[in-house]
Amino acid sequence: MVRLGQNFLADTNLLGAIVRDAEPSPEDVVLEVGGGEGALTAELAPQVATVHVVELDDRLRPALERVAAAHGNVELHFGDAMRLDLAGLDPPPDRMVANLPYSIATPLIVRTIAELDGLDRWTLMLQREIADRLRAGPGSRLYGSPSVLVQLASEVRLLRTVDRAVFTPRPRVDSALLRLDRTGPAARARAARPARGCARRTGRTAAVRGAGEGARELDGHQGAGQAQPLPLSRR
Repeated sequence: MVRLGQNFLADTNLLGAIVRDAEPSPEDVVLEVGGGEGALTAELAPQVATVHVVELDDRLRPALERVAAAHGNVELHFGDAMRLDLAGLDPPPDRMVANLPYSIATPLIVRTIAELDGLDRWTLMLQREIADRLRAGPGSRLYGSPSVLVQLASEVRLLRTVDRAVFTPRPRVDSALLRLDRTGPAARARAARPARGCARRTGRTAAVRGAGEGARELDGHQGAGQAQPLPLSRR
């Protein structure tokens, strides 16, 4: 079922691969944005201390509440992830693992880097175009302010490309699993972001404005990378 433009993961092999790539530990507190019907949440919960699930679509509440009831360490937060007080989550997250809504992926990543000081690893399913933008180097046609902001504070790695067939409904763009490991303090990313009121006046160098460049859906860009395609189960 389509919910607010979301594409749900429908392949159990991929869900397991995301969790393995995240390398969770029993002490981790995980932030998952875009919980959907709780498939990834159910994979994460047994392996970590707490999962904070943020979901905008209240119609998915029954499915997520069933997952939360089955695991005593799942905290549900219904609302817009760009407006919720993520810094106020208790306990505070140190990992982010998510199949992100593509429409907010870039600004949300920038926000979590800048505002969540204790967050030091992100394992994220993204539109391939956005993943390539965030890891692009100077001189690339994809290089821009989102690339600068993310790379100021983290090491960016493309883990694997993902077939469209693993999503329901099938998206119009290609996807990839991206991992960020923090290498710099949140203050560095905060300092690089202009004041909200100045974003339009600072042109293409404005980090807030630039963060939206990769948020729209585009045809997947097959850029250079070392990611390994995920073997998919046959159904």
